[in-house]
Amino acid sequence: MAGDPAACEVAHGGAEPQRAERTLVAVFASPVSRFLLSYAKDLGYRPVLFEPDAARATDVEGFETVATVPALDASADVVVTDHHRPELGQVLQAALGAGPARWIGVLGNPRHPGPHISALHALGVADAEIARVHRPVGLNIGSRTPAEIAVATLAGLLADRNGRPGGFEFP
Repeated sequence: MAGDPAACEVAHGGAEPQRAERTLVAVFASPVSRFLLSYAKDLGYRPVLFEPDAARATDVEGFETVATVPALDASADVVVTDHHRPELGQVLQAALGAGPARWIGVLGNPRHPGPHISALHALGVADAEIARVHRPVGLNIGSRTPAEIAVATLAGLLADRNGRPGGFEFP
C-alpha cells in the first residue's frame, strides 16, 4: 500500500502540517487535564480549561481558563476529567447546550456505571442528549497515570476525528 506523500513530507519536516481549527475543552482542573491540555496544544488544538471553581483553576496554569462553558462549535471536543465533582451534571448540561460540539466525553472506569447519567436525569436532560456523552473516553491501552490517560484520550479523539477505529489494524 502506497503512503500519503504529503503526510510523509510533514512527518520528515519537509512541509508544515495543514491544521484545521479545533478546540479541546478540558473540564475541571486535574492532573489529567494538565497533560491533556499540554499534549492537545502540541497536536494543534486550541486548549481551554473550563473550571467553575476559581480556587481550583490555579492547579492548571498556562492555558486559557474560563469559569463558564464557552460557546462550542463542530470543531470542539470536550473532555470531563473528574467524574466525582458534585457539579458534574450542571457542567455537562451546560456543555450539551453550548452548541454543536463534535464530541463530549467523561473519563471514568467503564466497568462502573457513569455517574453523569443519573446526574443528567435528575436535571431533566432528555435521553437523546445524554446519549451524546461518550464514556469510556480514549483508546484501551491500559492507562494508569495522568499522562497515559491523556495520551489514550487524545489518541481516541484523533482516531474518531479521522474516522479510524484506533489500534493496530490498518485498512
